[in-house]
Amino acid sequence: MADQADEGPEMEIVHLLRAVTVELGLHSARFALRNGMHPTDVRALIALMDASRAGQDMTAGRLGSLLGLNSAGTTALVDRLERLGHVRRVRDARDRRRVLIEVDERAVDLGQTFFGPLIGQAVRLLRGYDERERAAVHGFLDGVRKAAGADDGRLPPPATA
Repeated sequence: MADQADEGPEMEIVHLLRAVTVELGLHSARFALRNGMHPTDVRALIALMDASRAGQDMTAGRLGSLLGLNSAGTTALVDRLERLGHVRRVRDARDRRRVLIEVDERAVDLGQTFFGPLIGQAVRLLRGYDERERAAVHGFLDGVRKAAGADDGRLPPPATA
């Protein structure tokens, strides 16, 4: 017997969200493959760009925590991205002992070239919604993001890059 949660328009939206997640993951994997990167490298670049956009510094330790990597995996990841010319390590101007990770503009341009058309299409779709509808979409996606990010103790230990 099917559970009631498996029926109805809500589950149709949940299944659609899962399909969108899969497609976005495949899109990101194609970008990684075409540019000699690991999928985790792409996640790292996104985290670095999000931090930059928010005016937040990013250390290797913070990056590793965000990605669920241990110290060795984070070092390997940053080394790889640095070799590819996507990031650079810089001394913090306020605390010279601290090393920050910054995205190189070439990586931003590379990402914009690949992801820009998809982002543009998403923005055009959202412009077709009124303010209340956009608020509802935002609230739903933010709620799902928070639920997915909640660590209830059942998650596996962090992986290495």
